[in-house]
Amino acid sequence: MHIHFIIHEHFEAPGAYEAWAKMNGHTLSYTRIYLAEPLPQHTDDIDFLIVMGGPQSPATSLAECPYFDSKKEQAFIASAITANKVVLGVCLGSQLIGEALGATYQPSPEKEIGKFAITLTDAGLNHPLFSHFGSELNVGHWHNDMPGLTATASIIAYSEGCPRQIIAYSDLVFGFQCHMELTTDVVTLLIANDDLTNAHNYRFVEQPEKLLSHDYDEMNNKLYTFLDKLAVHYLSK
Repeated sequence: MHIHFIIHEHFEAPGAYEAWAKMNGHTLSYTRIYLAEPLPQHTDDIDFLIVMGGPQSPATSLAECPYFDSKKEQAFIASAITANKVVLGVCLGSQLIGEALGATYQPSPEKEIGKFAITLTDAGLNHPLFSHFGSELNVGHWHNDMPGLTATASIIAYSEGCPRQIIAYSDLVFGFQCHMELTTDVVTLLIANDDLTNAHNYRFVEQPEKLLSHDYDEMNNKLYTFLDKLAVHYLSK
């Protein structure tokens, strides 16, 4: 299969998503938005489109960030969805998927940076792609906002600080507000490019030393199994 990544900033790296693609021998390509690389002209050769996070929001204008064209990305995401590709969004990417489907993103009730539990809903517990997650799973977080909900979307998981952590928009389209792709290397990049001096003012924001102390292997492995299942489902259609 061919996996295409949209990467908004070098420090919002694909981490475990990229590791999974390489482990399984898939071909990879990238649009590095921060380098002003163009989006592909079409989605014909793409099987999985994975849209990563970033400090921008779907409402960020070209005047505010000249290399980020939110509307153009939303149109490209919509074309991939229409073409029945797998589309996965992480953080900003999940919000862009919602916007592409007509669902407006919103601020999350709490800022979350760290490793905290998500709880699966009944829809999540009964979803075959998430059955291995269990009722609760500790995963990575680094966000202020959350994706919008379409009329047919299902909330798969939530956290104490955010009611929309994983969204199933269809059987091939998923938004992950949480960051299951985090590794120690990715966390190191994020810390270097964020200001955490006021971490103590937030309920769900951890200090850098705490962020670097976590073991991210379990959630990475859970993500790999999800991606394995999703690949089988996609190829069977």
